[in-house]
Amino acid sequence: MTEAPRTNLPPLELHVPEPRFRPGDAVDYSHLVIPAAGVQARPDEGCAANETHPLCLDLVRVLGEDNKAVGPWDPKLDPDSLRRMLRLMALTRAFDDRMYRGQRQGKTSFYMKCTGEEATSIAPAMALAADDMVFPSYRQQGILIARGYPMVDMINQIYSNKADKLKGRQLPIMYSAKEASFFSISGNLATQYPQAVGWAMASAIKGDTRIAAAWLGEGSTAEGDFHSAMTFAAVYNAPVVFNVVNNQWAISSFSGFAGAERTTFAARAIGYGIAGIRVDGNDPLAVYAAARWAANRARAGGGPTLIEHFTYRAEGHSTSDDPGQYRSQAERSEWPLGDPVTRLARHLEALGEWTPEAHAAMDLELAEQVKAAAKAAEANGVLGHGLHHPFRTLFEDVFEELPWHLKEQSEQAIRERRIKWPEWKEDDS
Repeated sequence: MTEAPRTNLPPLELHVPEPRFRPGDAVDYSHLVIPAAGVQARPDEGCAANETHPLCLDLVRVLGEDNKAVGPWDPKLDPDSLRRMLRLMALTRAFDDRMYRGQRQGKTSFYMKCTGEEATSIAPAMALAADDMVFPSYRQQGILIARGYPMVDMINQIYSNKADKLKGRQLPIMYSAKEASFFSISGNLATQYPQAVGWAMASAIKGDTRIAAAWLGEGSTAEGDFHSAMTFAAVYNAPVVFNVVNNQWAISSFSGFAGAERTTFAARAIGYGIAGIRVDGNDPLAVYAAARWAANRARAGGGPTLIEHFTYRAEGHSTSDDPGQYRSQAERSEWPLGDPVTRLARHLEALGEWTPEAHAAMDLELAEQVKAAAKAAEANGVLGHGLHHPFRTLFEDVFEELPWHLKEQSEQAIRERRIKWPEWKEDDS
């Protein structure tokens, strides 16, 4: 029997998130609450998790409008450490610029820049121990650079050439470097989070001293793997640092589709009963201080911490993206938290430890350093130029001993290749 419609009730409605600004719109960020630097309390690293929960709705900042470091979160780094941090961020930016041009020149199929987000990888890399295991997303190339991984090896991987240590089996920029304690990047969103928790749990079970740290973008917090990782970390008090890089945009959808309209991403720590901090992601000193706090807490048995880095993706999601199709071009210039490289440089200038002339000279030097690495990598081949690993390696590195059916497939593939290209030799690419 069909029920009669209830005409005395209003119809249900769904809410579809909509960004504040679209292409061509004027930009006004007055809705953002940007607290003064230095006013946020810094709980003891061994505190109860709920003591950090007010910080999940705040924004930890160290660098003030006068470019001076203030407040209890000031890590009080010496000038040499500050200059090293600045240099690493500038080197990462120079690397990105060179690789972006390489993609546009057809030397690789794909690249992703981290312009404006350098502090979210460089500062934590400096705050962590060199052998702590990191589980990055695809915009943390700065960690490898900070850990001294050879840029030539990074570019070989991007170009998928004969010197690519991953033998062309990964999408460009999806590095893997065991020697740098850098877990393989995956294009499947958020898979690194439960892997990081599992690694951290194993480290604790073995009685090791190394912790894990993982990164993902704010959009990936909508993935089930994010919540599985949070549950396991909370239940087993895993020594892991969760970094959520909230850069406001996925490839074409804004952060509201992952829940940003309701509350902060750091607030998810509250629901899981773990420590949480929301930090100005364009303030390198604040990011360093938050990462060091969380690492010390994990190492001392305090368990996991979720850090939301509130930042902005200054350029496209990747070389396959045109952000001008979905957001206002004025967003970047109007972003109220500025640029992390500029802010740290001005802080050093305020200390009397840096000058614009020194910065310009550094940029030229780093551009030449990256250029030299790119030229060395290009000697090993670029996309589509035939300098690749030998064809037989297609069947290697999966089984300790190649099973019979793969041996047959390998022989067949090589036989057909010889028929098609009679001049081809087995050790050729």
